[in-house]
Order: sequence, then C-alpha cells, then structure tokens
Amino acid sequence: MNAINLIIPYRYEGVWVFDDPRVGLDKEPFVSGADTVIDALVADIPDAEKGFRLLFSAAPFPGFTAKLEWRREEYGGNWYFSPDFTLEGWLCPALLKYFETAPREIYVKAEPRTRPPA
Repeated sequence: MNAINLIIPYRYEGVWVFDDPRVGLDKEPFVSGADTVIDALVADIPDAEKGFRLLFSAAPFPGFTAKLEWRREEYGGNWYFSPDFTLEGWLCPALLKYFETAPREIYVKAEPRTRPPA
C-alpha cells in the first residue's frame, strides 16, 4: 500500500465520483457528507467538477491542506470529521482498498489537474 495515494475525483450526474481501475473501482461515489467535504476542499479550484487531484495519506505529508479525524464505524464504512471545515462525512468500505484498516486520521490535499482529462 502506498504511503500517499492519488485519485482523480470528478462530477458525474451531479455526484462526486472517482475511478481507480488499479483497485477495481469505477464511478465510486462520495456520499453522506463526504461530497460536502469535497465541495469545501475544491472551493478555490477552477473547473474541479471536470476532475482534480486528491492526494491522501494516513500520515501528514508536505503540503497537506486538511485533516480528517475518525469518529465511528457504520454500515461497513467510517465517519470522519474535518476540523478545518467543521464537516462530517462517511467514507464507504472502498477506503479499505487503500488502507488495511480505517486510519485514525487522513491527511488530504486537493489540487488542480496538471493535464486535461483524457
């Protein structure tokens, strides 16, 4: 498992989703507040709905812009709280494609794509 992971979320049918064929995910949606956290993360990224880079890790890394704190497990997923945005969101069991267990903290950075979508 990577120390820092990268996905490219984008809007599809009005919902934030991402694809990661490496781990078998296609249009995996962010729901139950995770979408609202993403809205806050990308507020200053032009055209984020067309795709943006989301780096995330269980450990702090240079340039991270927000931290998510684990709160509780529910329905096989995990609720996280963002003290940066005072928002809570649920991350589905797809989280375990990137971590062996749900981390106590997740550090994230949203940034514009460096090249146009394919």
